[in-house]
Amino acid sequence: MARTKRGASAGQAEFATASAGPCRLAAMLPALGLAADEAARVEALLAFEAEAEAQGFRAVAGVDEAGRGPLAGPVVAAAVTLAEPVAGLNDSKQLTEARREALFETLMAGPHAIGVAVVEAGDIDRTGIQPANYAAMARAVAALPRRADYLLVDGFALPGVSQPVLKVIKGDARSLSIAAASIIAKVTRDRLMLEWNERHPGYGFAKHKGYGTREHLEALQRLGPCPIHRRSFAPVAAAAVRHGTITQESGS
Repeated sequence: MARTKRGASAGQAEFATASAGPCRLAAMLPALGLAADEAARVEALLAFEAEAEAQGFRAVAGVDEAGRGPLAGPVVAAAVTLAEPVAGLNDSKQLTEARREALFETLMAGPHAIGVAVVEAGDIDRTGIQPANYAAMARAVAALPRRADYLLVDGFALPGVSQPVLKVIKGDARSLSIAAASIIAKVTRDRLMLEWNERHPGYGFAKHKGYGTREHLEALQRLGPCPIHRRSFAPVAAAAVRHGTITQESGS
């Protein structure tokens, strides 16, 4: 099994499986009075956290982002160190909007350490989406009110942070901490897009959240880009040329 030791370079190894004993969070599960199947599901999602604790780490944060693919709006990242297990946490994409919102409120009201960062469309255009994604994640980690000593990151060996990093493929469905981060990032971004929908009606941001749906592409061709469109993305660049707004700075 691959293991990341204290002092190892970030992102150098990924656990093939997680086989450590129960972690601090798992030890709290009996007190929650969960149904047996939910308790077993939550404990399984704590395997990576248990592995990190077995190596001596005590503040393990999950890190995830929302908004890499849309044509408009920011990329939002979150980092979460859970103080206690939270029932119902799962990959945000597998949850209904109502369930995401409820879990978001539970997380924000709890004793957890949560950091959030937003990188706007203009910065995405200036740096590219992947550097912007990394920047959002690193800033979310830096925004944690209590420093994490180990990072579980969904899908990326995150550069630019001082903590050891474990890249977890499909981590939002495999780690409770990453699932928590995915919900914080997703709900935060969705709420921002609802605000932008009020400021820029006609694009349907409340419905598609900036993704390149048919409705959005048709509105983009009809109306041209608005300030939160990512002009480095091909469909937006084409619409900017069509409407003669190619020099307008996004995110202004």
